[in-house]
Amino acid sequence: MSFPTHVKIVEVGPRDGLQNEATPITVEQKVTLIERLADAGLSVIESGSFVSPKWVPQMANSDDVLARINRRPGVTYPVLTPNKKGFMDALESQVTEVAVFAAASETFSLKNINCSIDESLTRFEPVLESAEKHGIKVRGYVSCVLGCPYDGEVDPSVVAEVAHKLYQMGCYEVSLGDTIGTGTPLKAQAMIRSVSERVPVEKLAAHFHDTYGQALANIFAVMALGVATIDSSVAGLGGCPYAKGASGNLATEDLVYMLNGMGIETGVNLEKLMAASAYISGVLGKPAHSKVALALAGK
Repeated sequence: MSFPTHVKIVEVGPRDGLQNEATPITVEQKVTLIERLADAGLSVIESGSFVSPKWVPQMANSDDVLARINRRPGVTYPVLTPNKKGFMDALESQVTEVAVFAAASETFSLKNINCSIDESLTRFEPVLESAEKHGIKVRGYVSCVLGCPYDGEVDPSVVAEVAHKLYQMGCYEVSLGDTIGTGTPLKAQAMIRSVSERVPVEKLAAHFHDTYGQALANIFAVMALGVATIDSSVAGLGGCPYAKGASGNLATEDLVYMLNGMGIETGVNLEKLMAASAYISGVLGKPAHSKVALALAGK
């Protein structure tokens, strides 16, 4: 069994994590969190979302956040831009990378963004065209790759088709998301094998939620197939909206602890990461959704 010697961690806490939190977060608090994550050595930090504040109020001040962070050399601060307007707004904030979202489930796509999978991809075309014109990198996300809250099982061939279309459109990387966290290791491997027939494995990332405690096991399984980019969220920020009371995103500190134990390089300082986790947990007034944080708190 062969594993990558280095893993790139994409920190999604300040965007995917905070957007699901009910507690209001100030611009200053978001900036402090992002700065602490960069100080911990994370090289990719999702920092905002240019969507309508009507739908995602926590992301309403993403332009202010981007204006105030101290952009460090070697650190990327991508934002979500679901349409051309969002992209143009992000461009004014001098972004260097944006992300678009599709789904591998027709029902999820219809209920989540009110259009079919093909219609969603068509909406992204102007974003990809504008991004190429302005020299902006675009990352693609695919939701529900290991299960859908409405349709149940998802065919890996459908995941492969959506990922392939995003890659063909110009996404430099495609992140495969187990949105409801129901996936298990062998199913995760089967999905990666199917997708990697259409998209090079080095262009794939894993975004596995921990709703049923399977995220680390699934990541271990897909790393064995060559996946070397992993999404995670500091303090496990962000719940699972389809499983009330359940954790959602995998905690970055749990991921780093495992990778450290495997001798896989990440460039992340676990102690500084824990400090960032403690900071945002204090802001939210709740404990971190992290096994590492719980273990260290008990010492």
